[in-house]
Amino acid sequence: MCGRYASSRSSEDLVEEFEVVESRIAAPLAPDYNVAPTKEVYAVVERPPSRESGEPAQRQLRVLTWGLVPSWAKDPSIGNRMINARMETVAEKPAYRKAFASRRALLPADGYFEWYATSQTNARGKPVKQPFFIRPRDGGVLAMAGLYEIWRDPTRAEDDPDRFRWTCTVLTTEAEDSLGHIHDRMPLMVERERWHEWLDPTTPGDASLLVPAAPGRLEAYAVPTLVSNVRNNGPELVEPLPAEETLQ
Repeated sequence: MCGRYASSRSSEDLVEEFEVVESRIAAPLAPDYNVAPTKEVYAVVERPPSRESGEPAQRQLRVLTWGLVPSWAKDPSIGNRMINARMETVAEKPAYRKAFASRRALLPADGYFEWYATSQTNARGKPVKQPFFIRPRDGGVLAMAGLYEIWRDPTRAEDDPDRFRWTCTVLTTEAEDSLGHIHDRMPLMVERERWHEWLDPTTPGDASLLVPAAPGRLEAYAVPTLVSNVRNNGPELVEPLPAEETLQ
């Protein structure tokens, strides 16, 4: 799964990187080195044009809440449990099927975190876990495949600007061989040449879109256990941990 990631790039950098036509960012997000579920995150989407205009979909940068709330949900708290969607079942699961059909997103990240169970145990006899940061080898942006939904809050008035809640989830796939020893799942990465196809709301959501990126593009290294506490947030969380301090 993907339960934490880092996202430190500015909205201006992301607009340029993803060739965004319109930024819908009212207030920029601060660099976040410990992105956790329910937090606000940047997302690149392509919104369909009005039927009357006949214009192509417009690529936008928006702020969404991590934890997808389906349009049919009665309680938005369901989003707390829907931070990931498995690539293998996303086209058939009721919670994700409609979003996969036409509401796909790219979630920019510096990299993501996973925890490896070491041979050491704590006072309760459970394995002590060593966090790892996994990022592109070339230092570029990691474009994670995502889905988004727009949930209408029935408790808010029609003229309330906050009546619509935009939420998202990260798609996951089997981890490539070089990363499988850390965790058996990883985010589904979308390579640059496939960004348009993935985002295009007129492209049907089918198996042809679910293509894992070529292996070998990521690197993993141990990082301080500080990241295990979501209240910790800073660039030190993604600094490589010296070998002598790495839990075994």
